[in-house]
Amino acid sequence: MPRKKYLVTLTPEERQQLTRLVSAGRRSARTLTRARILLKADQADGGPAWEDARIAEALGCGHRTVERVRERFVERGLDAALAHKPQDRPSRERKFDGAAEARLIALACSEPPDGRARWTMKLLADRLVELEVFDSVSDETVRRVLKKTSCGRTARSSG
Repeated sequence: MPRKKYLVTLTPEERQQLTRLVSAGRRSARTLTRARILLKADQADGGPAWEDARIAEALGCGHRTVERVRERFVERGLDAALAHKPQDRPSRERKFDGAAEARLIALACSEPPDGRARWTMKLLADRLVELEVFDSVSDETVRRVLKKTSCGRTARSSG
């Protein structure tokens, strides 16, 4: 059996904190699972020191999850082991910067085109392309940006 590189040894305070966290059950399922992993992997005196495979089976998670939680605990501490790892970079760059958002809001708050009672999301998206603010933009993206503003109430999502 390969020797574990990252051994979890909890202090009595950490063990108590994790036990309270698990028994309260007021955190996300992911956080509670990570807390349970640390409690079961604890190699300190009096700790259960379960094998990774046993922990994974008992908690219904993957073997690699157990390894990653142990590694994060040893390298970065208890809070890092429990927390959700923030994304290094967004999977997709934001389409709207401040200037484009301001342009959209000004457009949405302006008079609608002739023959229309109000702006629709599709009309706003099409106008932004006409004005060469974007090469293309979906009406759903326009809706999400306007949802953050009070002016967004003036436009309707029907096309």
